[in-house]
Amino acid sequence: MTDRDSQIQQIIEKNPGIQFREIMRSSGLKNGVLSHYLGKLEKNGVIKATRGPRQIRFYPPQITEDESIIIKALRKQTPRDLILALIKKDGLEFSQLVQEVKKSPSTVSLYLSQLVEDGLVEVKLIQLKKRYHIKARDLIDKLIEDYRPGPLEKPTSGFEDIFNSF
Repeated sequence: MTDRDSQIQQIIEKNPGIQFREIMRSSGLKNGVLSHYLGKLEKNGVIKATRGPRQIRFYPPQITEDESIIIKALRKQTPRDLILALIKKDGLEFSQLVQEVKKSPSTVSLYLSQLVEDGLVEVKLIQLKKRYHIKARDLIDKLIEDYRPGPLEKPTSGFEDIFNSF
């Protein structure tokens, strides 16, 4: 394994769910060079990639599919804020979540429905009111503990923000 292979692998190990541009910034490698090394590392099973619409996220090989879904949500500001709000106080109503995350109702609705679809949040009808609950609490806690960034890294992943909020 070359120094570049190791460098890229370490960046991904410390920042699971990282996107191509973030790896480019962290590594200082140019687009074509980075593409070559990422392709080689993925082919050799050193890293794995999940491809979605207009984005590819890179993970260490030991990250499960369930973990990658959580990591993807935690790396985005609004879904992370929604998850944090529900960790602090489970069973919030929609209007309470809108207040907690300070986003428009349409934005909250969009991200909340994605979290429900991904199986991270569930909706329960309690006293004729919809309330939202975290489903994967243990796994979320584990990921926050396992992957909080070190002091020299930028908190672009959001894990540091989450960990510091406890």
